[in-house]
Amino acid sequence: MKLYTYSLYSLLLIFTLSGCGNSEKNTTSKTSEKSSSIENEEHRDKILEITKEQFNNAKMEIGKLTKQPFPETITTSGMIDVPPENKAVVSATMGGYIKSTPLLVGDQVTKGQSLVTIENPEFITLQQEYLEIKEQLTYLKSEYDRHKILFAENITSQKNYLKTESEYKTAKAKYNGFRKQLSMLNISSSNVDKGIITTVASVYAPISGSVTKMNVTKGTYVSAAAAILEIINNEHLHVELTVYEKDILKIKKGQEILFKIPEASKEVFKAKVHLIGKSINANRTITVHGHMEDESENNFLTGMFLDANIITSTTKEMGLPEDSIIEQDGKYFVLRLMPQTDSYHFKMIEVNKGDTSNGYTAIKPNKNLTEDSQFLTKGAFNLISEEGGGHSH
Repeated sequence: MKLYTYSLYSLLLIFTLSGCGNSEKNTTSKTSEKSSSIENEEHRDKILEITKEQFNNAKMEIGKLTKQPFPETITTSGMIDVPPENKAVVSATMGGYIKSTPLLVGDQVTKGQSLVTIENPEFITLQQEYLEIKEQLTYLKSEYDRHKILFAENITSQKNYLKTESEYKTAKAKYNGFRKQLSMLNISSSNVDKGIITTVASVYAPISGSVTKMNVTKGTYVSAAAAILEIINNEHLHVELTVYEKDILKIKKGQEILFKIPEASKEVFKAKVHLIGKSINANRTITVHGHMEDESENNFLTGMFLDANIITSTTKEMGLPEDSIIEQDGKYFVLRLMPQTDSYHFKMIEVNKGDTSNGYTAIKPNKNLTEDSQFLTKGAFNLISEEGGGHSH
């Protein structure tokens, strides 16, 4: 009987202790959950405080959501180029050795200016043949005129008349051909008529502009049609853009183009769509030609690569100055002004941001953002990173 009583007592004691243990665990668990909930709530409702003196010293500013224009754009790339008529590759009509080449890359030249001289003994042969055929032509012309009269008077046969006519016209054709060749070599036929024979021919600039390539030096042999140098006239530059097929129906003449030269400047330049290609290239793209604004004020160079946005339309959305938006851990926040006391209090509000244009960022509306709400629009980054030298609650 005593043994039974003792065992029952032990069992009751174990149950009691077990109940107490579970109670303590439940209490600890609830406390932990409550603490975690409080921490999350505190993070979500974080309030930043700054004195009015600090606010003024830091030149901070407060503003409201306003409707701003945000463009819809097509992102593309391209290069600075010139029209075909403003670019010239200079070559020689006949080959030869470069006798003189006073120019360097970057030199300015004017249309008709001598660029290089070429020396070739064949030039002498050409001038000799020209003189020979010229002398023959005088004799053949007189023979042709004589036989023409004789044939008209039935004194000579038609065969003799036609023979002299053929010889004369053949010689005349050769004469004109040699004369044209001399002209293409820039050798004066009038000087050759005077017996002035030269071994040197000059090559002249077909357009005014800058020398952008020089492929020869003194003594270099160049064959006919080989590129000696290149001239580009930068008086009229344009942007040449490559647009993918999926976007081309959105492109219209007159649309604004905003572009940057990423390797040279962060400045944004403007142009307008002027011409749109009429056929799709092999890589399923089309070329868009744009005219630049104030091109003479910028030191653009042909061949510069650029990144561009073509503005196809514009929408109005609620937005804040882009300095109002702070990024933390991949999320975006703004600081909303709380009811004022002796200091400024700002509450961190997470937002979904849209595009940025002209210094403003579009903000997707939510219940925490109203047109009457005020936000820190200047100085938000410093206040978040240093908590404004103030306090957080």
